[in-house]
Amino acid sequence: MKQKYFIDFHKGITFLYILFLINWYSAHSNTTIWIYLGLHGTYGILWVLKSQIFPDKSWEANSGLSYGLFILIGLSLYWIAPWIIVSGYFNNGDMVVVPLWLISLCISLFGIGVFLHFSSDMQKYTALKLNPEHLIMDGLFNKSRNMNYFGEFLIYLSFALLSLHWIPMIILLLFILVIWVPNMFKKDKSLSRHKEFEDYKSKTKMFLPF
Repeated sequence: MKQKYFIDFHKGITFLYILFLINWYSAHSNTTIWIYLGLHGTYGILWVLKSQIFPDKSWEANSGLSYGLFILIGLSLYWIAPWIIVSGYFNNGDMVVVPLWLISLCISLFGIGVFLHFSSDMQKYTALKLNPEHLIMDGLFNKSRNMNYFGEFLIYLSFALLSLHWIPMIILLLFILVIWVPNMFKKDKSLSRHKEFEDYKSKTKMFLPF
């Protein structure tokens, strides 16, 4: 099976998991978890659609069952944030009350992140389909060589902030250091075959577009 099948499955059922948490903890009056459902649940559905319409080549590799289960377990770390919101485990059993300004900020981060993440992936998919050997240096890749990762960072940052806890922040940092950064270096190494790469590299950032 391809790696994408495990990833798509996990992201696609995220909204069902959050609904389960809401019912399990009788958190129907918790405004924050419903907002979280709207954000993370929507992101999961959008990811599945993206995977079908303009798939990422890096997730097309075949995967054995053991590695597929490893992927599912790893992605489940992102499910800790909604559990923190509804369980009250770290808040003496009380529900997490998120200030309105932070909710507004998280929604903004999510919207900007979705735009950057999905638009850059679409640009990359289209550009490589039309011209496979072309180095993409314009558009959303004009300032950052990994704008898709920066967009994804904003998305998961919005999820983590809604939990008002440090654990989801540490999980996001671990994903960045263990998975994202090595993939960025791997991408740079692959792009170095283009004669324009060194000049492009000198004018852009690896991750943050500023």
